[in-house]
Amino acid sequence: MVTPDQEETTPKGPRSPAENAELALLLEVAGTPKPGNVDRERDLEELWFEHFLAGAVGSRRGLKRAEAGAPVGAAFETAVAGMANQRGGNTQFGCLLLLVPLVRTAAAEGSVRPALATNTVEATTVEDAAGFYRAFDHVDVFVEDPPAALEPLDVRRGAAAIPALEERGVTLYDVMEASVPGDDIAREWVTGFDRSFRAAQWLESLEAQRPATDRVAQVFLRLLGERPDTLIASKHGEAIAQEVSDCAAELAGVDAFRTDRERVDTFADDLCERGINPGTTADITAAGIFIALERGGLEV
Repeated sequence: MVTPDQEETTPKGPRSPAENAELALLLEVAGTPKPGNVDRERDLEELWFEHFLAGAVGSRRGLKRAEAGAPVGAAFETAVAGMANQRGGNTQFGCLLLLVPLVRTAAAEGSVRPALATNTVEATTVEDAAGFYRAFDHVDVFVEDPPAALEPLDVRRGAAAIPALEERGVTLYDVMEASVPGDDIAREWVTGFDRSFRAAQWLESLEAQRPATDRVAQVFLRLLGERPDTLIASKHGEAIAQEVSDCAAELAGVDAFRTDRERVDTFADDLCERGINPGTTADITAAGIFIALERGGLEV
């Protein structure tokens, strides 16, 4: 039996991949300001900071399943079901679609690298695709209408689409590949998590004495300025997505986050008032945080 005194003197080891993934979700939403997204200072009309905290904690069981070697689809569905156990609805669906295979990779391989993550996602199966589709039964996720030929595989059908998946032999990697270029989460799957790893490098390059949440917000702004957000493009059109990206690039280029925080706050408030949410960029930011935590390049 371990006494309380012994517990206090027992050396604490590093966080597990699942723990780092949960921490990544918490750090992502705590990063402030993240223009257009929920952060410590901004709630959206029906989606609040507390919902994201609850979603991160709720996803733990699915992340633990991924760490233990469960199939990607099953672990993802479990994570989404737990995430959805709060009143706000969809908080971190896209984050989890990136984090679950990264956690599985880190746990299985002892490290997380682009080639290893690619091996994980390319090995997904039809049953993994079925788990992904079942996840849509747990929470409402914004998805554009598919082409008529793909209507039987519309993810919004949830489990009802699984017979069509099985008949066609569609794997989860196939689903992601077919979703490019309109979905940048899917793009991460087929490009070796390119932007996620780049976000990790940026996080690791920023001054360690600054709060991690400041660094997270700055990297989010840089990612948004690098490439228009596909969620914005889907909801508001490509012109608005480009406008937002151009503004973020200007602010990131002069490092306004540090030199003129008021400009970034004004940009953040404007996007929130207009209902423009760069959610895909936030998802990729979370994946970058996880990678940096796993590599020891981001200490908290």
